[in-house]
Amino acid sequence: VRFPEDLEDDNTTFNPEYSHQVFGDDEVAFGYKGLKILLYYIAGNLSTLFRIDYTSKVNEKFDCVEADDVESKIREIIPPGFCTNTDDFVSLLEKEVNFKPFGMLLHTYSVHNEEAGEDITYQIYKADMTCPGFREYHERLQTFLMWFIETASFIDVDDERWNYFLVFEKYNKDGATLFATVGYMTVYNYYVYPDKTRPRVSQMLILPPFQGEGHGAQLLETVHRYYMSSPTVLDITAEDPSENYVKLRDFVLVKLCQDLLCFSPGKLMQGFSQEMVMEAQQKLKINKQHTRRVYEILRLRATDMGDAEQSRSYRLDVKRRLIGPYKKKQRELAKMRRCLRPEELTNQLNQIDLNMQHEQLEESFQQLVSEYRRVLERLAQA
Repeated sequence: VRFPEDLEDDNTTFNPEYSHQVFGDDEVAFGYKGLKILLYYIAGNLSTLFRIDYTSKVNEKFDCVEADDVESKIREIIPPGFCTNTDDFVSLLEKEVNFKPFGMLLHTYSVHNEEAGEDITYQIYKADMTCPGFREYHERLQTFLMWFIETASFIDVDDERWNYFLVFEKYNKDGATLFATVGYMTVYNYYVYPDKTRPRVSQMLILPPFQGEGHGAQLLETVHRYYMSSPTVLDITAEDPSENYVKLRDFVLVKLCQDLLCFSPGKLMQGFSQEMVMEAQQKLKINKQHTRRVYEILRLRATDMGDAEQSRSYRLDVKRRLIGPYKKKQRELAKMRRCLRPEELTNQLNQIDLNMQHEQLEESFQQLVSEYRRVLERLAQA
């Protein structure tokens, strides 16, 4: 909500992707007709208005059953201090002009908005719990995780190893510049013996009204650039990354790596090298596993897949990596031959059909190539 009229505007409304973390696996609130759970957030500081509307509700006295206590379920997520009536909320909205982003400005960029017919400016900040007011703001911000990340949990903000990166949109209201929350990322700094850290991306969310505009890529690249400048950082990883996050990371890392000398077309065609591992880690804080993926994407771009020899060479190179788990199975099988009885061995052999392995390998390769092509298409448009 930026203006009072947004309260009645359905265009500013978005629905949760998940509600099982609040309402159970069936995602059901029992005992209501026409139930609407309404949560409004002021665009910048995320002050909250919470209301429940319904046309009718079961009654314990007459229906002998009790309706679910929806209000207490929501209260478990949203921090205290929220509004329950519109007038209080609108009076808070009038004070929004005083809200300023928390922490240190890292990056400013603009995105062209077709609807508005102009460029809109965005800024990325790094904050921590020492910033006045940030702890309370973060409590409101993290409530979105429950609705948009499938296995979300709230973090221990008293642990000083957390870093917070925030994206804001700058907008004008009555001649003043205001800020709207776009999304954020939390990163945990793990200790690596003897004197390094390994930042691990824990949560990342771009709010639905801003998705598909490239903010995720801007945020991840900014975070990488922030840690790249630190001599104590070993490499940057992610905790249990989603499929969408992996796609985003592929794009950002390829964009960062493509200008390194070790990834020049000539060197790519010679195969994956230790030089690539070293340069990507030292200059960009990218680990070996991610560097290998970057290499395969950039080598695909440098390969003429219409040329039989080049295509075959690329396919064999990628499949040599993909076959790793199958080779592990073969080693396990060799051990089994030495210690299993014949009937037990037959049972295990049935599970390791070589033809099926080849089919799975080819399927994995084709799927990977189509993912890589999408990364290269996005890179070409960037």
